[in-house]
Amino acid sequence: MRTGSGSASSRRRFLQCSTLATAAGFTLGPHMVFGQTAVAKPMRRGLGRLGFEASTLGLGGQASLQWTPADVDPVPIILKAFALGVNYFDTSNAYGPSQSNYGKAFRQLDLVPGRPGYDEARRRSVFLTSKTGLRWAKGEKPGLRGFSNGPQGSGTVDDLKRTLSQVFGDGSGSYPEGSYLDMILVHNLTRMEEIDALYEGLDHPDPKMETIGALAALVDYRDGTNLTGLNPKEEKLVRHVGFSGHHSPPVMMEMIQRDERGILEGMLVAINANDRLQFNMQHNVIPVAHARGMALVGMKTFADGAMYTKPAGWSSKPEHVVRTVGSPDMPSRPLIQYSLTTAGIQTLIVGIGQIAEDGKACQLEQNLAAAQVREGELGDVDRRAIETRASSAKEGRTNYFQLPRQELTPPREATAQQEIRDGKRLARLQWQTAFAGDEPIVSYEIWRDQSRVATVKHEPQTTRKPFRFEEPVEDESAHVYQVKATDAGGRSAATSDLAVPSVA
Repeated sequence: MRTGSGSASSRRRFLQCSTLATAAGFTLGPHMVFGQTAVAKPMRRGLGRLGFEASTLGLGGQASLQWTPADVDPVPIILKAFALGVNYFDTSNAYGPSQSNYGKAFRQLDLVPGRPGYDEARRRSVFLTSKTGLRWAKGEKPGLRGFSNGPQGSGTVDDLKRTLSQVFGDGSGSYPEGSYLDMILVHNLTRMEEIDALYEGLDHPDPKMETIGALAALVDYRDGTNLTGLNPKEEKLVRHVGFSGHHSPPVMMEMIQRDERGILEGMLVAINANDRLQFNMQHNVIPVAHARGMALVGMKTFADGAMYTKPAGWSSKPEHVVRTVGSPDMPSRPLIQYSLTTAGIQTLIVGIGQIAEDGKACQLEQNLAAAQVREGELGDVDRRAIETRASSAKEGRTNYFQLPRQELTPPREATAQQEIRDGKRLARLQWQTAFAGDEPIVSYEIWRDQSRVATVKHEPQTTRKPFRFEEPVEDESAHVYQVKATDAGGRSAATSDLAVPSVA
């Protein structure tokens, strides 16, 4: 895995390509140009703590794999991605025929266990992720079922087995021995109530429970256990468990912080150049997931096509599939490189509308070439320039899937208490993380009686354990504290007054 700033090589490419970039409507040079197609050996990056190195471009499971235009065959898209060195593949139970299209391609690639020519080493060389939108493995509670293309009344385990059947089996429920998913994600988390459902039964699974959340069952199928009673054969059908989110950083952060056992190993997250115009992911949930060592996969780099011709709303039909390679006003390269140089992101899935023999007209070849970027290779100036250009698409209102813009918030759930310890008076403050606006949080300032007395460095809050500060109080008087979050832009947001009463 290659890292580093790449500033020297970037400057050389700038000098080589600045004329072309200006013609495309930009002034940044190399990062704005498209046209390169030859990628002899695609870059790879480690996926969190999973022990797998993924190509920096992964194949998304939507676009023509889901809403296939009449003149497109989706199977060659998958085959070409594999041939070009893409080794991260994405699909979902909610993506119509996407999983079945993978099944057709995987048969041609000898990736189906039990079939003549099955290549186990080749199967291990690719990483297949699917998703379930269901929140319950057993039973359900009103308003919290989730979504699936499976039969009414199905649960998380049904979605898992349905994936295996469509990709590796007969498509009607059966799958061969040796089938597995590298990762399954609980898809599109949006509300706090869904977290309660997903975690139900995880700490104390019991087959007698009327309702069991998705996570407890997925852990059974990861570990080959039957603590829920939902894995009677004690099968191991999935290697890693994670979740995805497009919408709410606070909900996604809570999902991670609630995970005391480290079950969640991957996160699929929306990240593009208009992210900071919304309640952004890059300064809120992404640092938390990265600090936990999770695999971080980006999506929505083109805002589901809204950066181009598609309306800013959920895709639902073939006409919504974008089949051009960027546009003269908005090349695809800088958008891809923005997502891939967001701190923490390890690979990026992009849906493909069509491929072509001419590399310059082939979305797959162009996107793969654009994805050959090192972590940290784009500096802040480059990233801000890309943001400025991207904000012109739909007047900046491309990210319909994200919460509206949020300014820096005060630290949450702040309290002040005091105690006498070893005959000395101590004031003790604690709080939950603030939420960042369009700049990252740097620190928390402690103020007593309108004077700053200390600064606590901000770190991504990976659990529900609060930030803490305590200090000796030399007198018996009452005092008033505040905790102020400060960000890299010099802004601050303070809690309400936190009173510590007199002990006189």
